[in-house]
Amino acid sequence: MKEEVKEYIGQNKDRFVNELLDLLRIPSVSADPQYKNDVARAAEYVKGQLIAAGAEHVEVCKTDGHPIVYGDKLIDPKLPTVLVYGHYDVQPADPIDLWTSPPFEPVIKDEKIFARGSCDDKGQMYMHVKAFEFMMKNNSLPCNVKFMIEGEEEVGSVNLGIFVKANKEKLKSDVCLISDTSMLANDIPSITVGLRGLAYVEVELVGPNRDLHSGTYGGAVSNPINALCDMISSLIDPVTRKITIPGFYDDVEDISAEEKKAISEIPFDEVEYKRELGIKETRGEKGYSIIEQASTRPTLDVNGIKGGYIGEGAKTVLPSKASAKISMRLVPNQKSEKIAHLFAEHFKKITPPSMTVKVDFHHGGEPVVVPMDCIEYQAASMAYEDTFGKKPLPVRAGGSIPIVALFENELGVKSMMMGFGLDTDNIHSPNENFGIFNFLKGIETLPLFYKHYADLKKK
Repeated sequence: MKEEVKEYIGQNKDRFVNELLDLLRIPSVSADPQYKNDVARAAEYVKGQLIAAGAEHVEVCKTDGHPIVYGDKLIDPKLPTVLVYGHYDVQPADPIDLWTSPPFEPVIKDEKIFARGSCDDKGQMYMHVKAFEFMMKNNSLPCNVKFMIEGEEEVGSVNLGIFVKANKEKLKSDVCLISDTSMLANDIPSITVGLRGLAYVEVELVGPNRDLHSGTYGGAVSNPINALCDMISSLIDPVTRKITIPGFYDDVEDISAEEKKAISEIPFDEVEYKRELGIKETRGEKGYSIIEQASTRPTLDVNGIKGGYIGEGAKTVLPSKASAKISMRLVPNQKSEKIAHLFAEHFKKITPPSMTVKVDFHHGGEPVVVPMDCIEYQAASMAYEDTFGKKPLPVRAGGSIPIVALFENELGVKSMMMGFGLDTDNIHSPNENFGIFNFLKGIETLPLFYKHYADLKKK
């Protein structure tokens, strides 16, 4: 199969890329209601491409939010079934002025596709459609396959849990296959074996009953922005860089010595890391390496803050309110609801008497770890070795994919996270991009997972 898939990609490379460019032109921003019709249009595009690739029972399933696209190809009930998950919605493109080209007018520069969603997750999701197309066209599909492509991943998969619980028989499978992660480098393949969880909250602090003149009232009335900054600053110890919320670390366990050793063997250049990010130093939790800080330890970060006057020029205002969006990345054994509760309890406790505070828990997800001794991991490892010529390294990712825990809890299946992006692809940032090499390498590698998985399941 190795040579056949390479030949098929060579014959269809331009078509694959152009189809992806068409999908990227659709501004399917799930977080912004003004793009609702575009999100629906992206779902229809995915539906059409699944049908063209050979899928059956393809439908756009309505939810209370954005739709889920389902399709399948069931060739033999005795064969294993692979459930492919991906998402066609994308992050907002803001700030637009930092893009070097319009975010929804994809361009190819230096063999990379620049557009919002190119890597996260349209490009990586579309690899699966094209890999499936190859197996169908060459009569080499060795497993049953089901597709579930959603439109709300970037807003917490709000309705996916409801859909999964209502369609357990329809989604019954042996493994879930996901490409929404990255690998270490184009010459250092890796498989994601762990994800951090997430607790995302929004806080609002209210002081005076209206905006005030900062000259007339400044010095006598507490400023909500000043107070909010003080409160947020107190959440992380300035020396240890540990989170100061009582009970936050109660369920956290250090990784094993074996995994610590494996992480230390991952190629990592700290000087290049800082140079590429344009920073002079890192400031993670004391006692842990940078890779550990960014993948195996919990975090707390402010994702946005607002209050007062933020327009052009000056306005001497003492604001009535200030707010912030805060995310906490969680590690195995931590629970998102518990952490959100601990945060709210503590934040209310440290609120000055001159203020009132509101804490809203937006969404969350649980951390997961995938065992490396299962046949699913072995099949993925063999597939990467076939196409990259070397065994992939197992790594934990710092990000979150909340649905991985959902699939395990509701469907009883493990997820294999075969990502082909790079950490330098600027996902969620201006100038997001995805290498054409990575896109095509994914299409080349995924059919080999199916082959090895089917073979291993026979043994």
